[in-house]
Amino acid sequence: MKELLSYMITHLVEKPEEVDIQESSVDQSVVFELRVGKEDLGKVIGKQGRTAKAIRTILNTASIKQGKRVTLEIVD
Repeated sequence: MKELLSYMITHLVEKPEEVDIQESSVDQSVVFELRVGKEDLGKVIGKQGRTAKAIRTILNTASIKQGKRVTLEIVD
């Protein structure tokens, strides 16, 4: 799932080299911490958080197959 998230984010932002994704797992839960450049933060969040919500929906759908719960945290 980290590869899926990385693919989506790097194609969304202007500076893909500034994308940093940290993954931590606890039991059946996976937490992704996403950091992007300041100028790309708005693109990742989107208007009223719509883009971030769509990314979370895709990750949750992909995680069902693995039987895990996914959380995406966008860090400033």
